[in-house]
Amino acid sequence: MLKAGIFLDVDNLSFNGGWGMRYSVIRDLVSAQDTTIVRANAYLAADFDREEFDHEYRMRSEEYRNAMRRAGFHLILKPVKRYFNDDGDTVVKANADLDLAVDALLQSENLDYVLIGTGDGDFLRLVRALQNRGKRVDLLSFDNTSSELRREVDNSFSGFLVPGLMPSRFDNKRRERGIIYSVKEGREYGFVNMRTGLGVGEVQSNVFCHVNDFEPKIVSDQLMRYKREGVILEFDAIEQGPDKYKAENIQVFDWKNR
Repeated sequence: MLKAGIFLDVDNLSFNGGWGMRYSVIRDLVSAQDTTIVRANAYLAADFDREEFDHEYRMRSEEYRNAMRRAGFHLILKPVKRYFNDDGDTVVKANADLDLAVDALLQSENLDYVLIGTGDGDFLRLVRALQNRGKRVDLLSFDNTSSELRREVDNSFSGFLVPGLMPSRFDNKRRERGIIYSVKEGREYGFVNMRTGLGVGEVQSNVFCHVNDFEPKIVSDQLMRYKREGVILEFDAIEQGPDKYKAENIQVFDWKNR
């Protein structure tokens, strides 16, 4: 089995739709690539100054960090620093990008597989450096992901589509998410890709969707636009036969309002 390392830019993931993600599922995702996890690092900012006087904030922060530790992650905390700019305004900074890049390069000597969790295009050179060392490099990201970074990695996983990673708005109901990959001009139907598991190839492509099954209903032009823009849909997947599904109660997934 491949020896694997996980390196998460937690703040980037959280700010772009990953807040509330289940960290144990990230480990499951990596294990599903036929790997043994050797390192699992999570890099995030920590506002220790605020924690000194804001008890509630400190408790929430510690609870959040402890949840990551329970999931098996080693935390690298970058203290938040405050500066005054030329206008006298307070500027807050805490960037762990360099720490992540250096650790990934150094620790990759004992790794075969690296999962980087970020959408930040600044990590493009890190990806290339790891690949030049013969490592397989996969990406986990959410919204606002660098297109160049996504093209460079070996496999790119959308955190919104990884089964079980992000909770649904419908607590008592299993909802699927997917992206339209096929629709013909002027037609009122198309087909959706949805993940059925955590392996690279565990994708179901034979999911039929019709404009009448959207809530609210849409027209064919919108269906084409959703395909072009890569809009994420959330729906009930109704089995129609062997490897055939129909998407019903379809809604556009908006992570900012979930």
